[in-house]
Amino acid sequence: MLIYKIFRRPEWDAFRAAGETAGAPVDLADGFIHFSTGAQVTETAAKHFATESDLVLVAIEADTLGPALKWEPSRGGALFPHLYRPLRLSEVVWDKSLPLGATGHIFPEATL
Repeated sequence: MLIYKIFRRPEWDAFRAAGETAGAPVDLADGFIHFSTGAQVTETAAKHFATESDLVLVAIEADTLGPALKWEPSRGGALFPHLYRPLRLSEVVWDKSLPLGATGHIFPEATL
């Protein structure tokens, strides 16, 4: 199962340069890296990145993250994947630009 992380372009560039990341400022504050499932990611983008256009959508295979990936209740009680360790660049399955269109972000078809 693929799970998704949305990065702002500078965060993605820093991740690529370093080879791993502890996440965005919200992740650092919360102590884990926030991910979304395919069913959750469009709402995540709308809620947290509504007006941001220079984003990168990153896909990760959940099963490869091991026991540091926890499924915990969040928005509306739904279970969200949270990673309690740095994410390694080698764990990224793919990355794609996430442009902002007239009615919201335009997601790759494979995500939804």
